Parts: sequence; structure tokens; C-alpha cells
Amino acid sequence: MRRSRVDDADELTTARTPEDGIDSSATGDDAGEPVAEISYDEQRYPARPRRLRPREQFRGGTLRRFLTDPRNANGANPSYVEWLVRQSMLKDADVLSRQLSGQPSMWRNPYARPDARRAIESTDVWFTAYPISLMARPGESFLDALGDEALWEAFEWVGINGIHTGPVKRAGGISGWQETPSVDGHFDRISTQIDPEFGDENAFRRIADMADAHGGSVIDDIVPGHTGKGADFRLAEMAYKDYPGIYHMVEIPREDWGLLPEVPAGRDSVNLDAETERELSARGYIIGELQRVIFFTPGVKETNWSATAPVVGTDGLERRWVYLHYFKEGQPSINWLDPTFAGMRLVIGDALHSLGDLGTSALRLDANGFLGVEKSAEGLPAWSEGHPLSHAANHIIAGMVRKVGGFTFQELNLTMEDIRDTGAVGADLSYDFVTRPGYHHALATANTEFLRLALTTALETGVEPVQLVHGMQNHDELTYELVHWATTHRDTVYPFRHGESTGGEIAETVRAELTQALTVDADYNLVFTQNGIACTTASLIAATQGKATLDDITEADVPAIRDAHLLLAKYNSWQPGVFALSGWDLTGSLTVPADEVRHLISSGDTRWIERGAHDLLDVAPDASTSASGMPRARSLYGSLARQQADPDSFLAGLRDILRIRSENEIAVASQVDIPQVGHPSMLVMVHRLDGGDRRLEDAPLQITVLNFSGESIEGTVRSEWLVPQSTAVDAATGDVVGRVDELQSFALELGPYAGLFLRLQGPDTVED
Repeated sequence: MRRSRVDDADELTTARTPEDGIDSSATGDDAGEPVAEISYDEQRYPARPRRLRPREQFRGGTLRRFLTDPRNANGANPSYVEWLVRQSMLKDADVLSRQLSGQPSMWRNPYARPDARRAIESTDVWFTAYPISLMARPGESFLDALGDEALWEAFEWVGINGIHTGPVKRAGGISGWQETPSVDGHFDRISTQIDPEFGDENAFRRIADMADAHGGSVIDDIVPGHTGKGADFRLAEMAYKDYPGIYHMVEIPREDWGLLPEVPAGRDSVNLDAETERELSARGYIIGELQRVIFFTPGVKETNWSATAPVVGTDGLERRWVYLHYFKEGQPSINWLDPTFAGMRLVIGDALHSLGDLGTSALRLDANGFLGVEKSAEGLPAWSEGHPLSHAANHIIAGMVRKVGGFTFQELNLTMEDIRDTGAVGADLSYDFVTRPGYHHALATANTEFLRLALTTALETGVEPVQLVHGMQNHDELTYELVHWATTHRDTVYPFRHGESTGGEIAETVRAELTQALTVDADYNLVFTQNGIACTTASLIAATQGKATLDDITEADVPAIRDAHLLLAKYNSWQPGVFALSGWDLTGSLTVPADEVRHLISSGDTRWIERGAHDLLDVAPDASTSASGMPRARSLYGSLARQQADPDSFLAGLRDILRIRSENEIAVASQVDIPQVGHPSMLVMVHRLDGGDRRLEDAPLQITVLNFSGESIEGTVRSEWLVPQSTAVDAATGDVVGRVDELQSFALELGPYAGLFLRLQGPDTVED
């Protein structure tokens, strides 16, 4: 059955700002007045709502009798309930967990602490797939295409050793007896089964076998924060067994249904406005306002709570519920601290299915920073970010994955402190939202100051690059929320542009400059809500090089775009951590014209312009769309096979970059310094090639030097880590680039968008 796709919302976004009257830094410290610290003891009693009669809190719903017509899709029909149970993730989880209980394999691996380097040593260069945009042969499924031996041969040739499939399990919802489409790019999961639209479990297992044969690994997704409105949610609405315990949902007694908004015809729920949220909170039903409303949209999503229509339960009682959803209305949030622990069982079961049955080596944790919520003091938003329960839940998930031999990475767009604290007990790796906006800004302005500030702040905070997945384009926007600077540290003062600026001022400046360069001066990239900019890496580069329209980008412009693209690959791969890139990167895809996806972006999700179809193996040369209907994007570089035959291609250049990365084991090194630079377009990163063992004080030093401008520059590399009379040698050519003087510096020249991987050698190891 063909189902439509809609947007991905897995990058976390701030939609309600301090200007809207919400203090989004209520749980953090900044340079201004101290904010209220949330603690269990001090805040519990002031936050307590007025006392309700016990009978009101635990009263059941209203009895409504139905004939047991076998066609009825409600709780009064045992056949319908049984049909839902057979499809539920909780049922599958119970079966899967029993299969692994008591097995010796559960005790063979360390699991207590995250280990980024152990994860990286298994796979460190990833291809991030997007199912609906990958072009395949006629009749070939997405998963069959990913298992193509020619594709893996090309990956091995260039140096890619991991593939992240993206979400491929059934998603969306169930209405009556029918499935409904995904509302979030298959991140609203409703089953452990592979969606037939993408293939089947055997095809997935063949990918794992193919990856293993080529020294690679397969990475899957789990979604510990929410599900779709599938069988589990429908059973929860019916108050069936443990299922209500999966979710943050509260039954509202019939006498208070007047507080709830009417659900329009054809809908099963409706979002609460802020006034209703406050009233229900005051009456003790819900914890009320949260620290932010992700994807805030007036009249659509004004709060994080929605009310259901009346639902008939398996006991014949009619109920209305209010449920929490951080993201869209169709993504009810999972409750990690319900007495049944049903939500925890569901998520762990999904993870075990992927690792133990499908053969994956790792899991991406989607939206895992929002697993704990707690009512705060009167007048303050509920504690929903940085909560200890989130840390505990992530520790359980990541520990279970490590216990069965895998690893996890998380995609959290939060402050550096939150990323540090979550990573200390949970996932082994985190997506690099720390510096990703910074290197885009450096390219757009030919100035690396903000990027250097982000890098040094990360090191000072305790977020090392080895803990991060340094990605270029994926299916999401170029995020420029700059959560670290715009929220907790909005009043913190930093040196910036020969003066001092607050974090909030820096965030506003960076956003404005990115918006001007990438969207105002170029009509083919679009702003995406308040979160960022919809663009591809190639279209971003084209905009920074002054191309106002897609028609302005000619074949003569490709070499300069390619060189800047390779510069970004050097930045991301010539530092510790994982390097990730997409099919849009490999083919140099541009955005598709907005008119070609007008029906998809009409609701405001402009990211569809960046998700054009791409043909990695040139298997569908005459097709204008992917099998899922995405229009083909214009490719500047061509297929992988075409690029392999061209020594000047992007892929050939990438191969050389990744060869240097592998030979020098930079992925597991230690970053020790981000020096000041002699030219604003220059970036210098100093690493110690110690394999992560900081006791190896005599380990060789490595220096990554990059030019983020389209002009040749002269500059000086200076760092207290450099030893006088040492020699800087180009790892690519073996040429001596410079000798360190007594001021611990050396001068060099860099061509447009050039980058050097230098090894520092002692004065006795290199001849003049």
C-alpha cells in the first residue's frame, strides 16, 4: 500500500523564545541573575496543585454500551482489540525480551560507560541514507538498493565503512481498521516490522551481511521519546491493560470535559491552547507548560498537550484523555517512569529487535533528550530538559545496547552542558550541532571567528570532538538555533569581533548573516520556520560564491563548488570523531525548485527542497523521480562510477582525504588546541595522535590548517603545543611546509579553499 511521506522533525528546535515570555533557561546558569534551581525537595511542595478528592482522581470513565458488531473499530469489539494487540510494539517487545533472557551473550560485553573510541574503531565514516530520495532500479526496493554489491564496492573504494539506513520501520498511525501515513518522515514509529514500502526484513539482513563482507557496519534508528498513533496508542486510549502506561496521558473525568476543546469532525484529537493548559495544570491534571514548544505554530501547536475525542474502552467506558507530545500531535510522548514501565519495555524491545534480529551494529537515538518531565515551582515552566530521568533513561538504553555488543549515538540540539552531561552516562556519540552552524558561517563570511569560539567553548565545557558525529548534509535543515548561545548563555559575555558580545547577540548576528548570504542573496535556499535554512551542501556553497539563482550555476562553476565541498570534508574528517555524509553530498545535489515540491512545502516545511532524488549508481538514468515520488535533483558531480573514473572528481578528492584520515588514525586522537590565527579565513586545529591515551605525552602532533575563503591567503600557525625547531610535513605529499621558530610558530600559504594535514616531526627526523 502506497503511503505518503511528510517531514522529519528529529532535529530539536526552539520555537517559543524568551521574547514570547518563556524562560527557556530555567534549568541552567548564565552570567546574569541566578535562576531558580529545580530540586526534588525544594520544589515539590510549592508546585503541588490544590487537593483533589481521591474519587475524582481515580474515577473511571462514563459507561456507553455498544453492540458487538465485528466491524466496529472500538474497545467493545474483542476482535478489533485482538487485532491491535497483534500489531503492537509492546507485545513484540515482550516476546523479544523473553528470547534473550538468561542467555550468556547478555554478559559478554562492558556496558556501564559510554566509549566513543570503541564505537569509532568499529565504524568511523558513515553514509547517511534517506529512503524516499534514493533512486533504485525499477521494481527494486530501497533496502535492496542499499544491499547492492556495486554500491558497497564504491563505498570501500572511497573509504566509507558504515551506513545509516534512516527509519524504515512502519510508522504513522491507525484509524479504525486502516493505517494512516507518517506525519514525521517515519520517525512516528508504530511497529517493529519493516515498512513494505522500503523492503522487508530479509533485505535488511542482506545489507548487514554485505556490510560485513566489505568491513562495514549498519546503523538503525530507535525513537525512545515517542511513537505514532498506532496500535499501542489506540489500546492506551481504550485503557487496555498496561498500554496507558506507555504514554504521558491523563484521563479527564467527564464532569470536566467542558474544559477540553471540541475535536473537529475527521480528527481524533486537538491541541490545547495556553489558557486550557494553565487551567488543567491548576486543577492538577497535567504538569502544564514546558520549557519550550517545539514547532510552535499559532492555531496548530500552541502547547505540548492535546485532548482526544471520546474513546470507548475495552470495559465499555467512554473516556477523554489529555496527552503530551513534544513534537507533532501524532507523536504521543513515552512515559519512562510509569509504574508498569511499559514505555521502557516497548523501547528496549525495539532496540533488541534491530540489534539481535536485523543484524545492526549501532542505533541512533532520536529525540532522547526529553525523556523526563516534572512539575516545577509555581510560575515556572515544567522541568523538561536536562532532567535526571532523561540521563537515567539514556543510560539504560545505551547500556542495554552495549550489553548486546552495539553502540548508540544521539542527535540532540541542546546546550553543550546538556550534550556533555547526557553523553557522560548515555549514548556513546552525539551529533555535532556544536560546530555545524559555525563552519557554515565561516564559509558564508570567510571568517572563522565564530567557529573558533564554538570549538574552544566545547573543549572548555568538556565536549571533545571525538565524542561527536561530524556530519555534512542530512535530511534536515542547516540548523542555526544556536541553543547554547541563545538560551542558557544568552547573557554570558564573550570576546567577539574586537569587542564583547553576549551569547544572545552573537546568535542573532550569526543567524542574520547566514540568512542574508544563503537565502536573501540566493533564491533557491529557503528559511525553515525558526530553526534554520533548507539547503544542500552544494547549494549552500553556490550561494556563498555569489550565485543568485539555480540557472546561474554553470558547469564552469563546478570546480570551485567542488573545492569548497572538499574543504568542508577536510574540516569534518580531519579531526577526532565520526565523519558522516549523504547521497546529496556524494553527487553534489542542488535543491529542487520550490515549484516542483509546492504541495509538500505549502504547510511551511521548506526542507523538501533539499531532499531531491539522487542516483548513486546511475541505475535509473531516465527517471525523473524516485520510487517515492521525490523529483530528481540536479547533480553537479554525477554518479559514483563516473566519479571513480575521473581523478579530478569530488569522490576522488574525498578518497584522498579519507586515506589520510585512516592512515593517521585521527578519528581516535585528542584535540588539544584551537589557536588564534593570523588571517580571519584560517582555521587551525591541533591534535595529539595518541589513540585517546593522554598518558602518551610523546605521541606525535598533527595540525589541520584550512582556508575558508575563495582567495589565496598567507598566515601564521602558532600554538603553545608546537616544539621549536620541529618540522611541519604535509601528510599528502611528504613535503616540508614549515619549521617551528622560537615563538612556537611557522608561516605558510594556502590556496583558495585549501586544507593541509600536517604532521609535526622533531628536528632530528627530517633532513633539510
